[in-house]
Amino acid sequence: MYLFEVAALGAAAAWAVGSLISAKPAAHLGAIGFNCVRMWFVVLFLGTYVLATGSWSTVDSSHSFLIFMSGFIGIFMGDTLLFLTLNRMGPRRTAILFSMNAPMSALLGWVFLSEELPFQAIIGISIVIVGVLMAIAFGKRKDQLHKWESIKGPIVVGVLFGTLAALSQSVGSIIIRPVMASGADPVAVSLMRCTIAAFGLLALFYLPGRPFKLANPINKEIVALASLSGVLGMGIGMTLILYALSGGEVGIVSTLSATTPAMMLPVLWSQTKECPAVGAWVGAALVIVGCGLLFMS
Repeated sequence: MYLFEVAALGAAAAWAVGSLISAKPAAHLGAIGFNCVRMWFVVLFLGTYVLATGSWSTVDSSHSFLIFMSGFIGIFMGDTLLFLTLNRMGPRRTAILFSMNAPMSALLGWVFLSEELPFQAIIGISIVIVGVLMAIAFGKRKDQLHKWESIKGPIVVGVLFGTLAALSQSVGSIIIRPVMASGADPVAVSLMRCTIAAFGLLALFYLPGRPFKLANPINKEIVALASLSGVLGMGIGMTLILYALSGGEVGIVSTLSATTPAMMLPVLWSQTKECPAVGAWVGAALVIVGCGLLFMS
């Protein structure tokens, strides 16, 4: 009954795990280099599926411009800014900044798509946002010293990058909504959007003067981590979110997909061996309550 909402939560889980996997290769290759390598693996992964199923036929050629703009803004710009934030702020703070795409999407959906949300859904969205904020803001104790908690460079720059990444994701979601509503296959649309982003990223390495390059040489471990991150984040996560957008309200879908920071807490615990603070778990509980209100609205 709630397939679109479950898909949005599945995307959040995929992004939570994928974000932690991305931390090491993004730091090794640099944000631009990592995103480029990752994106081409995603194109290969999705392209294999689309060629095997022939789902190209579900996409109307009249939507080409919308797909291009969504891929350029939502993925090329959004993902690049996201990984720039990741390298500066760490996965936990990056997740909370990126979760702001939920209220941004709700506002954009109300302004541009004339979407209406029932009062209970609005309360649910508010509780989810509060829970996500609490899960991150109170997710660190003074005795937690893992490198993922460090901040590199001016914090204002990291916050700016993260906010712009969230806005890019929101705008990309709004642009692609009519395409998904037409019945286009989510995987085929994901492939097209990712291909646009992949060529855009590759082009950056051939700009005059070569201003962008890999921070360090590629090795087998980095390739494996980058490909796994891409499959989880873009292959599975983005396909699920596009499916959710094909039938769900933009604000609700975006809010559910913004539960990534709360889902990240137990994964962080297992990886860092440092249990998040009590406030972080309270925030996660609020997220669950908010999701329940959304499902029943």
